[in-house]
Amino acid sequence: MSPALPAAPPRDGAGPAPSGHRACRPHRARPVRAARPAPAAPPARSARSDRGAVLVEFAGMFPLILLMLAVALQCAVIGYGFHLAGNAADEAARAGAAAGGGEGACGEAARAHIPDSWSMSVSCPLQGEVRQARVELRVPVLFPGAFNLPITISGTAGAVQEGP
Repeated sequence: MSPALPAAPPRDGAGPAPSGHRACRPHRARPVRAARPAPAAPPARSARSDRGAVLVEFAGMFPLILLMLAVALQCAVIGYGFHLAGNAADEAARAGAAAGGGEGACGEAARAHIPDSWSMSVSCPLQGEVRQARVELRVPVLFPGAFNLPITISGTAGAVQEGP
C-alpha cells in the first residue's frame, strides 16, 4: 500500500500552511507615489577658490610650448637645408659636366639654386670622367640670415663629363 498524500491547503488562504511554507497573503494594490524631485545640486564652491588657476597654468606652460615650437622649426630648417644642398649639388654637377661647362659653370649653378641668406661653399673637381660636385651649407639658427650653428650639411652629386 502506498502512503496517503497530505490534504492540499484550501485555496482561499485560510487554514494552516504546509510545513516549511509561509502562508500566502492576498495581493494588495500598492498606492501610487508621486515622482520624487531631482536631488538638489551640491552647493557651489566659492568663485574665489579657482580664480586665476588657468592663468597660472598657462603662464607655466607657455615657455615650454615656445621651446617645442622652436625645436620643431629648427628641425624643419635642417631638413630644408638637406634638400637645398642635394638639389644644388645635382644641378652643379650637370652644369659642370655639360660641354664647355667646367668648374665655373658648376659653381654658378650651385649658387643659383641656393638662396643668398645661406652660407655655402662649392667644389667641383673632375675625377676621371666624372664631374663631382660637393655643396656644403652652414645650418642657420631658426631662420636663414641669422646666426649659424657649428653644423654643416653637405650634398654631393656626380655627372659624366660630356665632349672634349
